[in-house]
Amino acid sequence: MAPHPLRSLLAHREVLYVLTWRDITIKYKQSVMGFLWAILMPLVIVGAGVLVRAGVASVSGRPLLIGDVAAVALKAVPWAFVVSGIRFASNSLVGNSNLLTKIYLPREIFPLASVGSQLIDFAVATVPLTALLALARVGISLQLVWVPLLIALLVVQVAALGTLLSAGSVFFRDVKYVVEVVLTFAIFVTPVLFDVDMFGRWRTLLLLNPVAPLLEGLSATVIHHHPPELGWLAYSGAVTVFAVILALALFRRLEPYFAETI
Repeated sequence: MAPHPLRSLLAHREVLYVLTWRDITIKYKQSVMGFLWAILMPLVIVGAGVLVRAGVASVSGRPLLIGDVAAVALKAVPWAFVVSGIRFASNSLVGNSNLLTKIYLPREIFPLASVGSQLIDFAVATVPLTALLALARVGISLQLVWVPLLIALLVVQVAALGTLLSAGSVFFRDVKYVVEVVLTFAIFVTPVLFDVDMFGRWRTLLLLNPVAPLLEGLSATVIHHHPPELGWLAYSGAVTVFAVILALALFRRLEPYFAETI
């Protein structure tokens, strides 16, 4: 009987750490900017968001405030993690085909290590984000206790989807290209550059994206100092649990065929 996937991962946690650190060192080896690359993508997203907010401010006749920039940055940093985490995790099995066919270890380690390496970038990017929030005088409140839960759900969503896509990539190499296209345009249906309240009756449709309630929850707790919408948070949590169960079940079903297919 095969060991439970979570128990197997726990038993191989040192391998997960080693592969995560290997992905980090490979990423930044011979890199001139080093960890500054971690804030480049969020900066690009913030720049686009500022243009959107500036246009809205111009139409409404009010000035663009530093608080508007901080609000965009607060969502841009986790969204950059979502994009990079899914992108690298989805290609992790194919990229580690040499290890996959030579040694045995839980195959889930590869996409999880890719997500873990992107968490380091996420942590680095939160440093200038924190400084910007302080500069904008956002302040702190007891609602910040929601932030760890929101981030944890986001990380688990990325890990589950990345694991599922990594298995698909072994059998269909087109998955990599589909992922790139979807990630490129997903920002337009995710409340990163905008708030869902700007879309009136379309608000509910946008919040069906399970990432959306988490980003809106971060904005609510950090910027506006009130709790996230519990109904939508529960919805996102339920989708997260379902995604984990689905990813583990399908991954384990397909795993015996990885070595001969890749």
